[in-house]
Amino acid sequence: MPEINVLDSTLHYEDSGEGTTFVFLHGNPASSHVWRNVLPGVGAGRLLAPDLIGMGRSGKPDISYDFADHARYLDAWFDALGLERVVLVGHDWGGALALDWAARHPDRVLGLAFFESIVKPMAWEELSPQARKRSEAIRTPGIGEEMIREQNVFVHQAFTGGVLTPATDEDLQTYLAPYPTPESRRPILAWARQMPLGGEPAELVARIEAYDAWLAKSPDVPKLLMTFEGSPTLLIGEEMAAWCQANIAALETVDCGQAGHHAAEDRPEEIAAAVSDWADRHGLR
Repeated sequence: MPEINVLDSTLHYEDSGEGTTFVFLHGNPASSHVWRNVLPGVGAGRLLAPDLIGMGRSGKPDISYDFADHARYLDAWFDALGLERVVLVGHDWGGALALDWAARHPDRVLGLAFFESIVKPMAWEELSPQARKRSEAIRTPGIGEEMIREQNVFVHQAFTGGVLTPATDEDLQTYLAPYPTPESRRPILAWARQMPLGGEPAELVARIEAYDAWLAKSPDVPKLLMTFEGSPTLLIGEEMAAWCQANIAALETVDCGQAGHHAAEDRPEEIAAAVSDWADRHGLR
């Protein structure tokens, strides 16, 4: 796995193939490891999958790990590699970072594919009672630290309860390896507290509204939403998918079957096929 200096730290990334560049961005609390079974099925192209700053094998600088920090380091990575005309594929916060980067660099984006991502600000009322209780606990000072930094429940829950098929012991250990201490888990807690609920965090809500405005008025950039069913952990259900269809220009929606929120663990072949077919239909490679 290559490593490159960015700002005051380093980013690790997977790099394979040749041709049109596809950039795969993971979410919380994953790493580029989440794409291990997706990338082989995508086909032609240069396939890049970074570990976000503070995650996977990337460096852990002394920063807040809010959305703006992640975007800043990711911008530096794109520029360090000289990436100009790319297809973005994102999941969870990686999807949000992809949407944000595309909106700020529209002349460098060929296409945009995403699933189970943060696509718009949300109201607390949109959450299930269980999800609301969990989100409130995570945001509560002291309680969130105990849950995520001390007990380290987030990674375990993500890849045992946030999937239909629990990760193998070997894969779970790969996901756990970057977070051996409470301090090393700061990025996970920071991401969990960034969920745009009830107008907070205000600076992130404004940023999401900005990329939503771009998504609505960019018919020249093909977009793909991959949806799933069968799990209470899903972030994009029927209502959110309908919102996307009504508010995102040039959007195609493909149902990829039964999966949990971390769908690349459950449906890697279907995700790869959807991205590959969509890219070929639009001449993106």
